[in-house]
Amino acid sequence: MTETDQHKRLFLLGNPDKPEVPAAMERLHSFARKHCDIIGAKLSTDGQVALEAGAEMIVVFGGDGTMLGVARSLGRNQIPLVGVNFGKLGYLADYLLEEMQFNFDRVLNDPSLISDRMMLDMTVHRGGYQVFSSMAVNDCVIQAGPPFRIIELSVSLDDRRLTDVGGEGLIVSTPSGSTAFNLSAGGPIVQPGLHAFVLTPLLVHSLTHRPMVLEQDAVVEVVAKRVNHGTAVIVDGQMSCGLRPDDRVVVRRSQTTFKLVHNPMYPRWHKLVDKLGWGQALKE
Repeated sequence: MTETDQHKRLFLLGNPDKPEVPAAMERLHSFARKHCDIIGAKLSTDGQVALEAGAEMIVVFGGDGTMLGVARSLGRNQIPLVGVNFGKLGYLADYLLEEMQFNFDRVLNDPSLISDRMMLDMTVHRGGYQVFSSMAVNDCVIQAGPPFRIIELSVSLDDRRLTDVGGEGLIVSTPSGSTAFNLSAGGPIVQPGLHAFVLTPLLVHSLTHRPMVLEQDAVVEVVAKRVNHGTAVIVDGQMSCGLRPDDRVVVRRSQTTFKLVHNPMYPRWHKLVDKLGWGQALKE
């Protein structure tokens, strides 16, 4: 370890719903306190406590969902997040605990491991008033909901009407989110470091609508022309706001970026290839 490690202020956050996490946090705490300044540890997904303590980096114990929640909780004050995976795929929670310890010096001191990823700002307007707002790391999804009849959405791009979508809904995804819900809906896979976003119709009742990749400064506006009682806009699969007829959803690039510390032991696409089997030949 280098002397510069002594000045890095780390905070440990862990998903309180995962029983293996407390022991892992204690293990890393015992290891890391010899090499840097551990200024706090808490079973929580609220990153504000780390910001208030003056953290320069947060080690997050959990899955990708935990990482999404912590990133959104930081708001406009993003600092690098290191994800120790206790979930499934681990697209964002990129490290096993042993890998984190093995690469500890680089995690602390190598800025080339930090990926600045695009985030979205989303607002919902009703009757001339803003009724909901959120940042998104992965996506904003307008989804039909019960009673699951087709909904109709009017979509504008940069203040110009683009199309009407009739179907299950619409996904607005960041590059990070392109391998999440967007992927399962047939949307394109986008390299995470790009500053662009994706518009993907969801189970659309049409043969002509296709996913679109939009430039980073595009502004998407969606007006709910016909919705169900359960129709909502959902942020990162974790937060939601019910939609009523004539509600207006506006999505644009955030000026804030999500800072993710990449695991140097693996190529950036290894989860897609090794776990989801992208590009692999069919077995005979």
